[in-house]
Amino acid sequence: MDDPPITVHPLTAAGRRVTIRGEDVGRAHSIADLVEFLRRAGLDDIEVEQTDLIEWVGGGAEVWP
Repeated sequence: MDDPPITVHPLTAAGRRVTIRGEDVGRAHSIADLVEFLRRAGLDDIEVEQTDLIEWVGGGAEVWP
Protein backbone atom coordinates (compact mmCIF):
# COMPACT_ATOMS: atom_id res chain seq x y z
CA MET A 1 0.00 0.00 0.00
CA ASP A 2 1.21 3.53 -0.80
CA ASP A 3 1.78 6.12 1.89
CA PRO A 4 -1.16 8.44 2.60
CA PRO A 5 -1.06 11.48 0.27
CA ILE A 6 -1.47 13.96 3.16
CA THR A 7 0.96 14.26 6.07
CA VAL A 8 0.47 16.42 9.14
CA HIS A 9 3.91 16.71 10.73
CA PRO A 10 4.79 17.08 14.43
CA LEU A 11 3.94 20.23 16.34
CA THR A 12 6.60 22.96 16.49
CA ALA A 13 6.49 26.55 17.66
CA ALA A 14 5.47 27.48 14.10
CA GLY A 15 2.51 25.05 14.01
CA ARG A 16 2.25 21.74 12.18
CA ARG A 17 3.71 21.50 8.69
CA VAL A 18 1.29 20.01 6.17
CA THR A 19 2.37 18.25 3.00
CA ILE A 20 0.06 17.05 0.25
CA ARG A 21 1.56 14.56 -2.20
CA GLY A 22 5.01 15.55 -0.93
CA GLU A 23 4.49 19.29 -1.47
CA ASP A 24 4.69 21.62 1.54
CA VAL A 25 1.41 23.57 1.61
CA GLY A 26 1.91 25.51 4.85
CA ARG A 27 1.74 25.48 8.63
CA ALA A 28 -1.51 24.59 10.32
CA HIS A 29 -2.41 25.94 13.76
CA SER A 30 -5.79 24.20 13.93
CA ILE A 31 -8.07 21.74 12.17
CA ALA A 32 -9.60 24.75 10.40
CA ASP A 33 -6.22 25.55 8.83
CA LEU A 34 -5.82 21.96 7.70
CA VAL A 35 -9.31 21.95 6.19
CA GLU A 36 -8.45 25.15 4.29
CA PHE A 37 -5.25 23.61 2.88
CA LEU A 38 -7.26 20.59 1.74
CA ARG A 39 -9.92 22.83 0.17
CA ARG A 40 -7.27 24.72 -1.80
CA ALA A 41 -5.88 21.39 -3.04
CA GLY A 42 -9.34 20.26 -4.19
CA LEU A 43 -9.65 17.75 -1.37
CA ASP A 44 -12.46 19.42 0.57
CA ASP A 45 -14.53 16.23 0.72
CA ILE A 46 -12.10 14.56 3.17
CA GLU A 47 -13.22 13.96 6.77
CA VAL A 48 -9.95 14.95 8.45
CA GLU A 49 -10.54 13.05 11.67
CA GLN A 50 -11.85 9.86 10.05
CA THR A 51 -9.67 9.08 7.06
CA ASP A 52 -6.67 6.94 6.31
CA LEU A 53 -5.61 9.46 3.64
CA ILE A 54 -3.89 11.52 6.35
CA GLU A 55 -0.77 10.40 8.16
CA TRP A 56 -0.63 12.11 11.56
CA VAL A 57 3.00 12.27 12.75
CA GLY A 58 3.69 13.27 16.33
CA GLY A 59 0.09 13.14 17.46
CA GLY A 60 -3.35 13.01 15.96
CA ALA A 61 -6.07 15.50 15.13
CA GLU A 62 -6.26 16.61 18.77
CA VAL A 63 -2.66 17.97 18.91
CA TRP A 64 -2.50 21.70 18.14
CA PRO A 65 -0.72 24.71 19.65
